[in-house]
Amino acid sequence: MRTSLLLATAASLALVGRTVATQASPPAFNNRVEEIPVTRKARGTFEVKLTPQAMHSPDLGRMTIDKEIHGDLEAVTAGEMLSAMTAVKGSAGYVAMELVKGSLHGRKGSFVLQHSATMNRGVPDLAVVVVPDSGTEGLTGLTGRFNIIIEGSRHSYEFEYTLPD
Repeated sequence: MRTSLLLATAASLALVGRTVATQASPPAFNNRVEEIPVTRKARGTFEVKLTPQAMHSPDLGRMTIDKEIHGDLEAVTAGEMLSAMTAVKGSAGYVAMELVKGSLHGRKGSFVLQHSATMNRGVPDLAVVVVPDSGTEGLTGLTGRFNIIIEGSRHSYEFEYTLPD
């Protein structure tokens, strides 16, 4: 049994060696200069309206999200959020998708933000990112992370993003 396993392993290695040896040489480098996107920051404030919706389970929540965003990003949003609370105080989670329509540093278009958040006994962990390839018009190619800042009842944001020129 051990001999047949060794023979099978040796045969596999020989096949891999033959495949590697017969592969073509790597392509030659071209002299094209790659465009490196520049990370930019947008800042401002926003107002949010959350409206509870019907849900199939009493242990889960569902809401619509409507925002008015001001500052370097002037936009309105429409979104959907799903949430879950736990029996432990301060522990919960939510996910959301939000369509943003407006102007970012003067470039008009739309894009989608994806939210993923947990609260672990009062310690928050939130990621809000641009869905890849969701940018339209002047925001085509947009990537980034939208950071939500809440101080008292005031909501603000810092949006770190890249956008092709």
